[in-house]
Amino acid sequence: MRYGYWMPVFGGWLRNVDDERPASWAYARDLAVRAEQIGYDLTLIAELNLNDIKGVDQPALDAWSTAAAIAAVTERQEIMVAVRPNFHQPALFAKAAANVDRISGGRLSLNVVSSWWADEAKQYGLQFDAHDDRYARTSEWLDVVKGLWTEERFSFSGKFYTTDQAICSPKPARMPTLYAGGESDAAKTMIAGQCSAYVMHGDPVDAVAPKIVDMRARANGRPMTFGMAAYAIVRDSEAEAKRELDRITTVRDLPAGYDNFDQWLSGTQLERELKLREYAVSNRGLRPNLVGTPEQLKQRIADYEGVGLDLLLLQMSPQAEEMERFAAQVIQG
Repeated sequence: MRYGYWMPVFGGWLRNVDDERPASWAYARDLAVRAEQIGYDLTLIAELNLNDIKGVDQPALDAWSTAAAIAAVTERQEIMVAVRPNFHQPALFAKAAANVDRISGGRLSLNVVSSWWADEAKQYGLQFDAHDDRYARTSEWLDVVKGLWTEERFSFSGKFYTTDQAICSPKPARMPTLYAGGESDAAKTMIAGQCSAYVMHGDPVDAVAPKIVDMRARANGRPMTFGMAAYAIVRDSEAEAKRELDRITTVRDLPAGYDNFDQWLSGTQLERELKLREYAVSNRGLRPNLVGTPEQLKQRIADYEGVGLDLLLLQMSPQAEEMERFAAQVIQG
């Protein structure tokens, strides 16, 4: 299993706990440097211009300038940066991302997100397509980016984008891994054809296993790797872990981080209805149940490995302290 962590671009990761650290470059930098010293393989840098966790009026770090800076201060960890095609003209993006990859020495990867937050796009004056059209746009967008990364001059004429003998030089030091997620048929078809890694919201093992089987079949022999989001709580006893779980999920008056709850539900095709309690943590992170003693977490992680999961994308809080604990007791323990 490879272990990744979500960069705290929104500050903390708990919607109903108000005493987490605010978003700051200094905290992100220090966390990234320490993470690769204690065994984390990858950081995921989410891309939202508005803070979906703490409320839209709270600070949120820009994903791509943060990624370039993280690339310059780290040496080994993979830097997986979310990118939303409707927010980036693909030819210009290909040029900028190739430079970030060069800065990192070939450690950049992309988490291609076909958007879900209509209000954010409207605020920034950007196109927000209907569901299946978002994946059609993403497919074209990827054609352009990959074309510029692999050909000396690249021309393209599609529904959404055109280029005319465009040049991208220097090219990436290596071709970045393309991750993407989605649960609709349109999403899975696009991902199986265009990407090499599938990332999922958190779910129990018996829900993740058939998704991996399905995506392998859709890939038709092309190798794919599989990642999943999860929130982790490791303690010396089950009772301690349960007390911490209760602390972070007890919802009383809905805080600002819940403002987007109804829109997020209506804007994605989820397989089961989310509840307010589990929405305290993003990306269905509580469903994998990585809550318990080190021995319990190791066994649950082994169960996910057994069905083909390759990568855990972990959230924790308070992040620096809990990442240290998880590394000592689970990764290295």
